[in-house]
Amino acid sequence: MPTAFRAAVALIALCVSSGLAGAQSLPKEAPARTEIFPIPSLTLSDQQFLSGDRAAGKPVTVAGEFRVAQGSGKMPVVVLMHGSSGVGATTEAWVHEFNAMGISTFVIDGFTGRGLTVTGPNQALLGRLNLIIDIYRSLEILAKHPRVDPDRIVLMGFSRGGQATLYASLDRFNKLWNKSGLQFAAYIPFYPDCSTTYQTDTEVAARPIRIFHGTPDDYNPVRSCKAFVERLKAAGRDVVLTEYPDSAHGFDSGLLGVNKVVVSANAQTVRNCHIREGDGGVLMNGDTNAPFTYKDPCVELNPHVGGNPTTAAESKKAVVEFLQALFKLG
Repeated sequence: MPTAFRAAVALIALCVSSGLAGAQSLPKEAPARTEIFPIPSLTLSDQQFLSGDRAAGKPVTVAGEFRVAQGSGKMPVVVLMHGSSGVGATTEAWVHEFNAMGISTFVIDGFTGRGLTVTGPNQALLGRLNLIIDIYRSLEILAKHPRVDPDRIVLMGFSRGGQATLYASLDRFNKLWNKSGLQFAAYIPFYPDCSTTYQTDTEVAARPIRIFHGTPDDYNPVRSCKAFVERLKAAGRDVVLTEYPDSAHGFDSGLLGVNKVVVSANAQTVRNCHIREGDGGVLMNGDTNAPFTYKDPCVELNPHVGGNPTTAAESKKAVVEFLQALFKLG
């Protein structure tokens, strides 16, 4: 073997060895690999969503960040859906926690591809149900990925994304829009808005739903979620609502040490609205019996947001224990 060739082989072996050593020394919360996926989706109104009107939707490409946790073979995954302010720092805290557990993560950005940054001050910028399309399209991507266990994919979302997570469980919506051939293994909505009653909304996937909410939340009040949970339980569904005291909207930002509650200036809240699905997929104001709009008197401004480190830690522990049992992690 020529000297130059032997030297090249030795150098390659050294690089491979160094790479393996580097991988072995990674912090456990660091992913083994990160992949960015374009997600072909649609932008459409709530009425178009509810009536299954694909032709009226505007094609759009949103994005997903897939972090493959350290480990081998097909891995469990948590899909995370952001709220009205887009992907934020609290999402990153959850991603680190899950990756450290050996769970891969897929973070959807449903805003940037649509030219949006926030919708809080003007929720009419995007249909209330539109993020569900992005969620189902992400499931199509994960269904084909060689490092994903298709039976162990969980959906988790926050605020507007929590609402999308909760209602993505509806059988009717899955039949209309989920073409992946898969079902999520569980649904974990954090402080969702439950103020809307949809037709057949107690017919949900036969999977666990675990809702986490705060008693003083005046953005998406827990009372409407309690009412929905009671209807789901009456229908025999596997649903649990965990309610934390002294926990404002976004209380899990306490994972970052946030312990202050502030006004979300000019943000719209439907906390005093009663919205129901009418004929033809039209969302109706239950108090006026007219089509709902964000100009209705029941829409108010300036709810509060903030973190609580204590209850954030409690909710993290509850989610971790739930996933450990569901995914059968060692």
